[in-house]
Amino acid sequence: MKALKRRAAILCSFLLLTAGAPADQLHVASSGGFAAAYKALAPLYEQKTGEASIIAWGPSMGDTPQAIPARLARGEPLDAVIMVGYALDDLTKQGKVIPGSRVDLARSGIGVVVRAGAPHPDISSVEALKQALLAAKSIAYSDSASGVYIQNEMFRKLGIADQVSGKSRMIPAEPVGAVVARGEAEVGFQQISELKPIKGIDLVGPLPPEVQIYTVFSGGVVSGSDHQKEAAALLRFFASPEAARAVADSGMEPMPAK
Repeated sequence: MKALKRRAAILCSFLLLTAGAPADQLHVASSGGFAAAYKALAPLYEQKTGEASIIAWGPSMGDTPQAIPARLARGEPLDAVIMVGYALDDLTKQGKVIPGSRVDLARSGIGVVVRAGAPHPDISSVEALKQALLAAKSIAYSDSASGVYIQNEMFRKLGIADQVSGKSRMIPAEPVGAVVARGEAEVGFQQISELKPIKGIDLVGPLPPEVQIYTVFSGGVVSGSDHQKEAAALLRFFASPEAARAVADSGMEPMPAK
């Protein structure tokens, strides 16, 4: 049954990209980290240029069918991808993304959430965060860049990797906020831009500066795209001063102009 559901998910995502869409529309796959900004900016770009886009969502890495590398591996007809910068570079090295097409769009820090109405743990310092995690009954984090950092680096920096290993888990292909909202985890970590749109949670705040990291989200043009110039123009718009307000409103920081 699980195998059938997995194949169905792959087929549905492929059909959503291909069915009922004019050939000149851009097909884009984006990480959820840029989702709120994309949803605000895509209609503005279409109004400005007449260029519409069809979006599919998926993590920048991982083994789920929705992951952007998996979409490219099975030949989904994409023109551009928006994802974690270093994961985009890996796709460029593999020949899946055109070299030199990378455009840095925004950066996002990691936030901490609890279920709406639940007591807010003290995360104002590294020591306070450490004690909050030791006291938490369950911890969830994403299967993308932020979660990899939480699992492989931050817990070790705090000296609690062994203590929390049995009560923490990585969440594949679903917003961490949704898991926390259902009460399936007491504390959750993910990019702030991915947490803000989720109902039923409270954003406690960002990680303390000493253990915070910022993930750069970048766009690139897919090799073999028939709309390379149009895809590059879309990405430039997302990185432009005109897009900065929507990026900031989504919980991300616009990249400095070069």
